[in-house]
Amino acid sequence: MQRFQGQVAIVTGAARGIGLGVARKLGNEGARIMMTDKDEQEAVRALAELTSNGVEAALAVGDVADESDVERAVNQTIERWGRIDVLVNNAGIVGNTAYLWQLAADDLDRAYRTNLRGVFLYCQKVIPHMLRRGYGRIVNIASIAGKEGNPRMVPYSATKAAVIGLTKSLGKELATSGILVNCVTPGVVRTRILEQTTPEQVRYMVERIPMGRTGEIEEVATLVSWLASSECSFSTGAVFDISGGRATY
Repeated sequence: MQRFQGQVAIVTGAARGIGLGVARKLGNEGARIMMTDKDEQEAVRALAELTSNGVEAALAVGDVADESDVERAVNQTIERWGRIDVLVNNAGIVGNTAYLWQLAADDLDRAYRTNLRGVFLYCQKVIPHMLRRGYGRIVNIASIAGKEGNPRMVPYSATKAAVIGLTKSLGKELATSGILVNCVTPGVVRTRILEQTTPEQVRYMVERIPMGRTGEIEEVATLVSWLASSECSFSTGAVFDISGGRATY
């Protein structure tokens, strides 16, 4: 099914994990993909994978927290394809895991810059292009930690909660514009981001999942692709859990 035929999507943090899974899913359904990531080596490999499978894609290397990098990526997309239909704000970091009083203020700043400032900047730069066409879909990747708060993960939990708040506010601001803004709150998903956490931390999170397993990248990508499509037409400012039953509210 080519739900995104003729459309253009920006996916941040697309070099691996959920970001690459989303880029692959949207691209396989017809979207032209602008991948962004600051890990150039990994991103080049990801781009080669997509293009070898027939996806029309390009790469903008940069930091989501750097305003000039974001502007360059958005301008590059417009210059290449003339439009932006979908924005998936996926880039994020776990950061250091420790009790709050054991963390440095820099640990919070690092999480804020990638997890929240990056989402703000991409929305800020992309939305004017969507407004001109009267259509757009923005999907922000938050986390179940942003709803429940994981111990020893204060910077991550707090910044992901902020992404949820941003999504709710922005969804209301754009509700009559043709641009829908939603977020996804995954539980533990089997990606390399788990390598940033201790085995004890992973076990704590998995033990709270009633289905008793981690999520898969493809499962998250499938939900994101629906939210990014025109089939999603009466949901905005909403939070969609994909947590194996951990969150029931």
